[in-house]
This record gives sequence, structure tokens and C-alpha cells, in this order.
Amino acid sequence: MSSNPESRAIMRFITHNYHKPRTELVFEVPKQQGIAATWIDVEDHQFNPPAEQLRQELVDKTKKGLTMDKEVVAEAEAKLVKVLDVYEERLTHSKYLGGDRFTSADLSHLPNLYYLMGTPVKRLFEERPNVSAWCRHILSRPAWIKVVEMVEKNKAV
Repeated sequence: MSSNPESRAIMRFITHNYHKPRTELVFEVPKQQGIAATWIDVEDHQFNPPAEQLRQELVDKTKKGLTMDKEVVAEAEAKLVKVLDVYEERLTHSKYLGGDRFTSADLSHLPNLYYLMGTPVKRLFEERPNVSAWCRHILSRPAWIKVVEMVEKNKAV
């Protein structure tokens, strides 16, 4: 479960071509589509790089019995803090990054959030009340819970 440019392109294609009108993930109004698309790009270029580094250092290396690079962790945390400060401000104006409803802009954050919430980096999210509420809300969505259950089930096999 990870994010990459190809999965974002696939997500955008599927959500725009196979959505049901007035349902989640895609806004039909062009301005709202643009706002959600902007936040997908923010996730891709600002959130994902430090989040991926933190996941690799704090999750992947731990699973492999390797020692994390504390300098890489500190640098990635500093970058992530800046992004989360922007998110905190954005989330004072809307429930979700893309607007008033859950969209692919929020969806694209789920893989890294899932892993980071199990690490000490969780505190960076919890220190920001709007970001914390947003994380709790999107991570508790029934469809996401099913994905996590499938992943956990497959790990056990």
C-alpha cells in the first residue's frame, strides 16, 4: 500500500470516468475540481516526499531490522511540519482538503497516513486539531477500514 505518480493518475482517471453524479471523490463544478486537483498535487509534491521518507525510515527499516537514519528522520519531519501547518490552515475553512466533502485529494493521503499513525510521527498530526480531526475522519471511513483489513489479513498469511 503506497502512493506513486502512476497510482495517482489511475485514481484520477477512475474517479473522473466512473463516478456517480453527486457522489464523493469528484466535484462536477470545474472550480471545485480545480481545488481538489490542486490538493492532490500538494499531496504528491509536498506531503508525499517527506511522508515516504518517514515511512521508509520508521516502518520499512524497522520491519527489516535495520537502523533508521536519525538525520533523515529529522529532516523529513521538519518538511512534514511545514506541510501540516498549511493543512491546518486549510482545514479551518473546510472539512476536507478539496472542500466540503471527501474527494480523491483526501484519498491520496491514506496510504502514508495509515503507516505514519503507527509511528512517533503521529504526534505531528495530533498537535494540529484540524489535521488530527481530518486524519481520524478519513482513516475511519468504512471503505478504508476494509482495505486495511485486507492488507492485515494478507500479512498474516
